[in-house]
Amino acid sequence: MSANILAIFYLISGVLFILALRGLSSPETSRQGNLFGIIGMAIAVGVTILSVGNFSIGFLYLMVFLLIGGSIGAFIAFKIPMTAMPELVAGFHSLVGLAAVFVAISAFLSPDVFNLGSPGNIKIASLIEMSLGAAIGAITFTGSIIAFLKLRGIMSGSPIVFFGQHYLNLFLGLSLIGLIYYLCLNQSNSLFWTIIAISLIVGVFLIIPIGGADMPVVISMLNSYSGWAAAGIGFTLENTALIITGALVGSSGAILSYIMCKGMNRSFFNVILGGWGATDDKTKDNSKEQKPVKNGNADDAAFLMKNASSVIIVPGYGMAVAQAQHALREMVDALKKNGVKVTYAIHPVAGRMPGHMNVLLAEANVPYDEVFELEEINNDFANCDVAYVIGANDVTNPVAKSDPQSPIYGMPILDVEKSKSVLFVKRSLSPGYAGIDNDLFYRDNTLMLFADAKKMTEDIIKSL
Repeated sequence: MSANILAIFYLISGVLFILALRGLSSPETSRQGNLFGIIGMAIAVGVTILSVGNFSIGFLYLMVFLLIGGSIGAFIAFKIPMTAMPELVAGFHSLVGLAAVFVAISAFLSPDVFNLGSPGNIKIASLIEMSLGAAIGAITFTGSIIAFLKLRGIMSGSPIVFFGQHYLNLFLGLSLIGLIYYLCLNQSNSLFWTIIAISLIVGVFLIIPIGGADMPVVISMLNSYSGWAAAGIGFTLENTALIITGALVGSSGAILSYIMCKGMNRSFFNVILGGWGATDDKTKDNSKEQKPVKNGNADDAAFLMKNASSVIIVPGYGMAVAQAQHALREMVDALKKNGVKVTYAIHPVAGRMPGHMNVLLAEANVPYDEVFELEEINNDFANCDVAYVIGANDVTNPVAKSDPQSPIYGMPILDVEKSKSVLFVKRSLSPGYAGIDNDLFYRDNTLMLFADAKKMTEDIIKSL
């Protein structure tokens, strides 16, 4: 297959990826967007296979690894529950970064194969591209692994900060820039390997000080990094599809990171350089747990909701952990039969990744027109009879508006406390991932429902 035909097919693939991203921007068109992405990837993979040449050694290698990777991907897709999507996405980001590193290494060691020059005499532009691709890919790889470990609970979600860490990160970052400059002057193998090694260390030190509450930003940030790594390698390989795809992922991830930070009223650099987040159980603030709370049960909740004219559901990570989305949909259907108006309120950083709650509700076939973002529905809480909070902690905490000393002060929250009655489903009064107590627990209009989110919702259904 000629280079011109290859370029045309890769361009078609890139256009389909653009259409896929456009489709995924809305729940109504997400299935169509997903289909465009699948077709685009099928074309890109198919053209790559044909470009290698039938039944050559390279073709056999490609098919073997394609079969292995495809089998692993299919197994994961079938076995991993939606509740594990955040760590799964972090794991995938790590693989994208690692792939970029491997391609950069191949291009550096065998530049003649990629028409980049000869060993020791690589074109400067190509050298910069592969160096940046390798560095960003390595940072993405180790950073994503740390994010995965924190999300999975293998590593503490607490920010791990040691003295001078940020200065060390700055020094390592400047060192990378200097090493890439010297690599362009002296194309030494040792310099290239040093760049990769330092980048791997930077990835670890960059994510370790970020706490669990900032994970949505971290996920979208790593998503952006993986895209830029792919784009850099795309320029090295002169692959149009890879350049377009990488730029799309990189820019969309950066925009999403901005949206996440806006949702927490924090700057991007504040998240990266500091990070508030989970604290160990020993350091969590339990001083308010002795305050009196109103304790209710499923019958109480069913009575309040059945006699309400409007109910707003506020899902959070507690719903995800309990996998209560299907039971929640069943409860809502029962309420609708009683003539109750039900809507859903989603906070931008609810859960552990951008859109986490939207994905779970979509899995339960919740109608898209019933799901609203914070800006669209926040004013409705004042006229709402019942707010059913199912595991959403930090994003409903009123101290974000009242306590200047609070770590979440200034973060836009869902105005749940303005509802006539609040039903808060939670296992205990323990703080959320921000490590602070929720003042909503102790409000006069709040009824605490201490139970597993799925079990409580199922019991409410029985009472209804």
